[in-house]
Amino acid sequence: MEHEHHHHEACSANLPSEHEHCHEHGHHHERHDHHEHGHGHHHHHAHAIEKLSTIYIVAVALNLAFVIVEAVAGFIGNSLGLLSDAGHNLSDVFSLLLAMIALKLASSHATKRFTYGHRKASVLISLLNAIILLVAVGAIIVESVEKFFSPSEVNGTLIIWTAAVGIVINGITAWVLSRQQQHDINTRGAFLHMLADTLVSVGVVVSGVVIHYTGWTIVDPIIGLVIAVVILVSTWDLLSESLRMSTDAVPEGFDVDDIQNRISTVDGVLNVHHLHIWAISTTETALTCHIVIPEAAMLEEVTDRVKELLDGMNIHHSTLELETTSSHCHDHDCCTR
Repeated sequence: MEHEHHHHEACSANLPSEHEHCHEHGHHHERHDHHEHGHGHHHHHAHAIEKLSTIYIVAVALNLAFVIVEAVAGFIGNSLGLLSDAGHNLSDVFSLLLAMIALKLASSHATKRFTYGHRKASVLISLLNAIILLVAVGAIIVESVEKFFSPSEVNGTLIIWTAAVGIVINGITAWVLSRQQQHDINTRGAFLHMLADTLVSVGVVVSGVVIHYTGWTIVDPIIGLVIAVVILVSTWDLLSESLRMSTDAVPEGFDVDDIQNRISTVDGVLNVHHLHIWAISTTETALTCHIVIPEAAMLEEVTDRVKELLDGMNIHHSTLELETTSSHCHDHDCCTR
């Protein structure tokens, strides 16, 4: 059952005359709901979170096992390269855990202090993951530049085979996450981490094979720089979207003018103004606006129509303030006199 909140200004029940100030003498009705009328949405959302949680648990377990294997191989082969790569992969496990925590926070319940729960923290985590990716890109660039001046051969078949296993593990994780990334920016961040690792592992294998057969050590840093550019380009959207969300800008995929126009076309809506759209979490969007209607009797009817419209646009948290006005005060600009 949907939550309704009707707010009535202290005013006359009669509609204002043409010369009266609409905001002082008109009726203001506010109605707020969190899409409780759509139990299907909540059920679907909960099911999606449960499914994604399972994916994250499997991904963390797989990657943690690979880190242990890689670290052991590094000790046995006395390879600093493998040990440092194990450390890098451990940071990816950390990123997966962060994304998993963000998923839980995105569905946290409201408290008296945090009236939206801790959902906004999921946005901050996506920003943190984007920054971690940029740091990783910086590290790859520095390492690649150093290799230009002091080339080092890829140390034997052990590293190549371990990197090949890394391609399989990271590739599978990236593939599974890629199917979910369009639903959540944190999942996109986790996907990019795994894609980056897959590319680095591919780079190690390719450069190892090329160096083994040709002796061209220069191929190693070149591949490293190409990978860094690919990751940087992929990360840029994640970073900019995270920054937008954290500053309460309109989330990607929503057009304010389009939404305002579509609400304006709803039967009974005379004018829409004071429209605000922002992200509550990485998966949920909120909207507030004022709507002018001809008469108070149309309140329920217009509200339901607008809610249904917003619901279809994936906006499930909306606060609508409905204002009644006389037949001569249809335009909001008129209401300022």
